[in-house]
Amino acid sequence: MTYTVHEIFLTQQGEGVNLGRTCVFVRFAGCNLWSGREQDRAAAVCRFCDTEFVGGAKYRSADELADAIAAHWPAGQPGRRLVLTGGEPLMQVDPALLAALKARGFWIAVETNGTQALPGPVDWLCVSPKAGAPLTLAGGDELKLVYPQPGAEPERFTAFTATERWLSPMDGPEIVANTAAASDYCKAHPVWRLNIQAHKSWNIP
Repeated sequence: MTYTVHEIFLTQQGEGVNLGRTCVFVRFAGCNLWSGREQDRAAAVCRFCDTEFVGGAKYRSADELADAIAAHWPAGQPGRRLVLTGGEPLMQVDPALLAALKARGFWIAVETNGTQALPGPVDWLCVSPKAGAPLTLAGGDELKLVYPQPGAEPERFTAFTATERWLSPMDGPEIVANTAAASDYCKAHPVWRLNIQAHKSWNIP
């Protein structure tokens, strides 16, 4: 299988339970909810995405990609961690890639919109459903909702199995009001936690 990856970089996790942990981020090209091109945004299922995931480098095998990922971890340092994200990573991640990454000693996290089946076991699964998209996955370690999001209200996901539930205030011109609304919802429903995107304030990728 050929994999198309928009970028690979070493950084710190900017949100969720693993906030601040150093890891390799692998951003796969492509998504099934938006083409990534502005001219298509109005017709997209997900219209608020602010991530660049169009195009990138091609890797001809799982081993080639896994070697490229491993090259980003500091030489000789233990605790290899990585996050497979996108776009939608599960359009490309397959059993061969998971096996190749495990063979190189990686702890593997996946960030997904939940519309695709998981091809094999991972160490951490973060699911961020989008309104209007079918939810294939029924559980994960983290459930992360952009809030407010008509059609993906938190109460729609009471049956979803998750250890942690997060509300991420929708970014944009209404961020202050959206943060206040998310905070109020979490106060009224304490099973939910208020999420921040700390990497934006840290000014790192």
